[in-house]
Amino acid sequence: MSQQGHEPGDGPHDMAPGHAHAHHEGGPPPPTTGGAGWATAGTMFAGVLLMVVGVLGMLQGIVGIAEDDVYGVIGDYVFEFSVTSWGWIHLVLGLVLVGIGWGILRGAVWAKAGGVAIASLAVIGNFIWLPYQPVWGFISIALGILVIWALCTTTD
Repeated sequence: MSQQGHEPGDGPHDMAPGHAHAHHEGGPPPPTTGGAGWATAGTMFAGVLLMVVGVLGMLQGIVGIAEDDVYGVIGDYVFEFSVTSWGWIHLVLGLVLVGIGWGILRGAVWAKAGGVAIASLAVIGNFIWLPYQPVWGFISIALGILVIWALCTTTD
C-alpha cells in the first residue's frame, strides 16, 4: 500500500475476480433493473392481449354481421340492438383494439393511454353484450381488466 492511501491493486481485496473499481475511481454505479423487466413484460403482455382480444372481437363481429341466428335471442333488454348492430360494434372495436395493441408493441407514446381507454370501452361493451354470449362476455371482461391492470402498473 502506498503512503497516500489505498491504491487499486494494492491489496488482496482488489485481486478478487470480477472486482469492480468503480467505488475507488468515482465511476457510475452498476446498472440495476429495479423491476424494469416486469414493466416491459407487462406492457408487452398488454399489447399482445389487446391484439388477440381485438382479433377475437373482429371474428365475433363478422359472425354477427353475417349470421343473425348465431347468437342467442333475448327478450326485453334495455340495451337491445340487432345482432347485426352488435356485429358492427364488435368489428370496429376489434380493429381499434388491434391497432392500439400494435402501437403498444411498437412503443408509441399515445398507445398506453389509448389502450387503457379502449380496453375500458371494451369491458363496458362486453358487459352490455352479456345476455347474447354470457360465458364469452365474462371471459372478454376479464381479459380487458387484465389489459387495464398491465398498462396501469407498468412504469416504462
